[in-house]
Amino acid sequence: MTEASPFPAANRLRETAVGERPQERLERFGAGALSDTELLAMLLRSGTRGQDVLTLAGRLIAEAGSLNGLIAWTATDFRKLKGIGKVKALQLVTVMEIARRVIGQQAGDAPLLNRADLVAAYFAPISAGLEVEKFWVLCLNRKNRLIKRVEISSGSATAALAHPREVFRVAIRESACAVVCVHNHPSGDPAPSAADLNVTRMLREAARTVDIELIDHVIVGRAAADPTGLGFHSFRAMGLL
Repeated sequence: MTEASPFPAANRLRETAVGERPQERLERFGAGALSDTELLAMLLRSGTRGQDVLTLAGRLIAEAGSLNGLIAWTATDFRKLKGIGKVKALQLVTVMEIARRVIGQQAGDAPLLNRADLVAAYFAPISAGLEVEKFWVLCLNRKNRLIKRVEISSGSATAALAHPREVFRVAIRESACAVVCVHNHPSGDPAPSAADLNVTRMLREAARTVDIELIDHVIVGRAAADPTGLGFHSFRAMGLL
């Protein structure tokens, strides 16, 4: 990120006619009438000396490439822009995390999750920007559609593995016919570690014991950081399941 900005030095908010400013437009027409920049300006609430709130909001979106791009930003990313201090950065990270969770909970009509590519697509908005490793179990019905997604563990930036006992306790509680286990690699490279391989073997044996099908264990990352270009790794495709 750079401090260079294509935006003019003029105060955009002051130059906007009274009645056409974001807050007035929000009150009159509702949130749907506001642009991405105006919505973000409402969250920011104020600009800084020499930089009004609309200009600051516009710079954030320009740096991220889009409003959606901000979902993956950390507090450190936000603070790189002049005018974003510690408190405002944490507020923005909180809002983006809420957005991520809302997107993740919009499952629609119980998505079909019987293939690794479908699982990876489902998790894209959930895992984007996570700085720690998390482990989830997807409880599926007999048609391999989602009953419930449960986060089993959340670890440090380097490790977060789940014990099969926790995975299948959830599956039994939710009366799942099958499960898919998923965890993310914060580095973006989904290549499995020795620990990932070991956990998958234990999950495989536990699934046989409780007679609940383990459809796959999927590691999600980012396509740009994956030598294969997929952005995910499937242990079933690997032949381990």
